[in-house]
Amino acid sequence: MTYKSIREWPEDERPRERLLKHGPAAMPDSHLIAIILRTGAGGKSALDLSMELIDMFGSLKGIEQASLQELTSKVKGIGTAKAAQIKAAAELGRRIFRESVPKDHIFSTGRDVYDFCYPKLRGLGREIFLCMMLDAKNRLINQIETEVSSGTLTSSIVHPREAFREAVKASAASVIFVHNHPSGDPSPSREDIAITGRLSEAGNIMGIRMLDHIIIADSGYCSMLEKGYLKA
Repeated sequence: MTYKSIREWPEDERPRERLLKHGPAAMPDSHLIAIILRTGAGGKSALDLSMELIDMFGSLKGIEQASLQELTSKVKGIGTAKAAQIKAAAELGRRIFRESVPKDHIFSTGRDVYDFCYPKLRGLGREIFLCMMLDAKNRLINQIETEVSSGTLTSSIVHPREAFREAVKASAASVIFVHNHPSGDPSPSREDIAITGRLSEAGNIMGIRMLDHIIIADSGYCSMLEKGYLKA
């Protein structure tokens, strides 16, 4: 039997009631999305819409990576309000993950950086270049990283003056630079290697040590230090 509204469902089958009874971990993806959407539209229930979203974008990851325009144009019944609800839920998930990192966490390996930054950079369709500013104990200053540039990475965009600007203001002892590869492959390009060398030299001049340059992608990460492109 098909129901236009979840309110018409038997109470023990409704997504929200099932979650309250069994817990969120027991819920299928489609039911969790239906709870976020709250209501249906265009003659479809919230569950109908959630199942169409999964079918259209293939997975939760696909839905998260979809733009607002894609969400509203590809699934009839998903307007700007429902698309905003989906994006808000995804962002909360990323922020919760990042809050799990202790404030006194020490970044000592490329994996530490990858685990911290991947939630922010995953699924982006453009390159983002970040500067992690660290204190003398390799702890992130103010629990934030600053964005240096956005777009295709070139030496003209990632200028040492801009890359170290906030680090100088924060009196950082050292920095780790991070950027993503939307292609999914973290292998460094010639430009990545050249930028790493320029920034390292600039850091030495300014007395701010560059500990590493990490490239993040869906398939993993590349540490320029671990690969030998940066001297320890």
